[in-house]
This record gives sequence, structure tokens and C-alpha cells, in this order.
Amino acid sequence: MQTFPKDITDAMRTCILAIFWPKEQIIDFFKNNGCTNRDLKTVLSQGLEKNRAAIIDEVFGQLNARDDKGIGQFRSMLASIINWDHFDPYYFKQLNRLDEAEAKRCINHLKQVQELRDAKTKELRKQADERRAAAAPKISLVDLEAEFINLYRGNSSNQNRGYQLEILLKKLSDFSNLPFSEPFKLNGEQLDGSLKLDGENYLVEAKWHDSLTASDALYHFAYKVEGKMYGRGLFISINGYSRDAVKALIAGKSIKTILIDGGDLSMVFSGNISFFEMLDAKIRAAQTKGLIYIDPLNFKSKIE
Repeated sequence: MQTFPKDITDAMRTCILAIFWPKEQIIDFFKNNGCTNRDLKTVLSQGLEKNRAAIIDEVFGQLNARDDKGIGQFRSMLASIINWDHFDPYYFKQLNRLDEAEAKRCINHLKQVQELRDAKTKELRKQADERRAAAAPKISLVDLEAEFINLYRGNSSNQNRGYQLEILLKKLSDFSNLPFSEPFKLNGEQLDGSLKLDGENYLVEAKWHDSLTASDALYHFAYKVEGKMYGRGLFISINGYSRDAVKALIAGKSIKTILIDGGDLSMVFSGNISFFEMLDAKIRAAQTKGLIYIDPLNFKSKIE
């Protein structure tokens, strides 16, 4: 993980020196922005013997040495400083240890540094998005539907159709602006990918079998899902599921798997419902009614 930008930490250091005079106030500022006793251990153990600048350097060094590089603490301090508007009259006016005009100048400089970096970051992100958009294959829903229909035709094996279905699902997800990962293996488990929807990741498995998908295949997938943090899954079986398998999957168990069939995908490819709307309907049915295999157009169970 990269450390917090040095131009910003340098400007923050200058601001802290311009805003606070007592070392204790500097330590309190660090504490109020998430620095832990571990981060402050060295300066506290030395009884604040170091000068103010050395204290800041020590704490910044401790934050940079953390596994997370202290990003959260640095961001909190940055937000605090750029919105700072309290200048203790005792140190600024009565003792004249600090200069309010200079402190405000330092804060404004930090704001400018941050704004320039934000603008640069946004521009780089925009350029990256434009490159991805230019490189992305231009495909229409009509093209996707044609590919889907072609999977039903010809003499391809079901295994090959399954592979082609995985590729088509990735294209459909890209078309629908839903992040979809490539197939991967985890601890020997083959997964066809994962899809991200409304901030949640769903493991995906797609099958093209002539027969209705039975309990053993669903149980095996449910086992894969169960072993993941907040595991959720989308199981796709083009030719549907046996009624007993669907009922057994939810009997007395927590619901973590949503079932999709070829009919559901056909409605998406034909434009009757979007991919997102289809998934959202099925997820809502599972969450609100305990139904994992529904018609997304009428919200009714397919096995009743």
C-alpha cells in the first residue's frame, strides 16, 4: 500500500506547527484524529522531550510504518486542518507565540495542494475510464441475444455450452455495468466467477445440463458459498431445477443462493427486463418472502 502523499503530509506538518504551540495540544490533535497509543508510544515514552517538529515527524513516521500506512488517520487530520478555524488567543495574541495570518496562509496552501492533487487524480481516473471505454467491445443486446440463441443450436456438448455461457454472462454483466470477475479456483473449488450488485459480491455458477439440476449440484454450490464471508450465490441452470432440489435447499436453512434459469435469461436478452432488474427481483423475493426460484416479472415462485 502506498504512503500518504508527501506533498500533503509536508503541508500538514507546517500547518500543525502553525496552529499549535504546546506539545500537549499536538498530541491531543493526533489522538482526536485516530492515532492510537501504539502510534504515540515513542513520543509519550520520551516525556515529550523532543521539539514540536520532531514529535510530528516521529508520529508521521509511526503512521507510515503501519500495515495500512495510517491512511485513515492522515485523511482525518487533513479534513480537520483544512476546516480549522480556532486560533487559541492565549498563544496567538497574548503570548504572540503564533501568527494567525501565517496559520491561515498555511491552511490555504494545504487546501491548494489538496485541490491540485484531487484535480490530477480525477483527470487520471477520467483518462483511465476513457481508455477502458475505448477498449471495451461495442456490443448490443441484440448481439447478446443472438449469441444466447445460438447456444441452443448445433451439436455442441453441454460442457462446451457451459463454457460459452460463462463468457456470455461476462459480456452481459459488462453491458449492464455490473462488475463480473473471471472464473477462478479457490482451495481447489472451481468458481465460474463473481458478480457485484449493490455492494454485495455473489459467487456465480452456470450449468448447461439436459436434465433438471438436482440436489447434489445445488448442495455442492451452497457449500462453496457457505465458506465465504457473508457468502451469497447465483446458481444458473439453463434447463431449470427439480422441485425437490429447490425445496430441500431452503428447508430449515438460511437462504444464501438465488436460482436462475434459461427463461430468466431469455427475458433479459429479449429486453423484457434488464439484468439488474431480474437479479434485484429475485434477491428481493429471497429476502422478503424466502423464495429463491421465482419469475422476476410476476414475483411468483416457479415451483408452486
